[in-house]
Amino acid sequence: MSNGTANKKRRVFSEHVGEPPEGTWSNCLVVGDQVSIAGMTARGASFDGDMGDSDAYEQAKAIFQKIKHLMEAADGSMDDLTKIVVYLTDIDERDAVWKARREFFTEPFPVSTLFEVSKLVRPEMKVEVDALGTLGCSG
Repeated sequence: MSNGTANKKRRVFSEHVGEPPEGTWSNCLVVGDQVSIAGMTARGASFDGDMGDSDAYEQAKAIFQKIKHLMEAADGSMDDLTKIVVYLTDIDERDAVWKARREFFTEPFPVSTLFEVSKLVRPEMKVEVDALGTLGCSG
């Protein structure tokens, strides 16, 4: 774009995704047509929400739903995601994450990296996912 706004950074919000404490980070930023989504966890819409004793599959489903809400708020779709990074506290639960992932993505799937980590910010968290995408690349 020649009007100088092509690379303007804009923050994206969704009523379905709780916002972090003020002055800390952004959940979703769009620069030009590039989308960056911060590490999402299964916490509820009220950022301090309790996840109970949900398993890795349920947490991954909740996370991918939050990412979907943010992509839609950015005027995109899950098909516009090009990369996801998964942080998992027990590598043996990767099949559960993959199962959830298949419920939200279609071919061609985004590239993906999965790490086992010793812990996440809260003890009940088993999964965290961040994502990158390009608006409009899916169609």
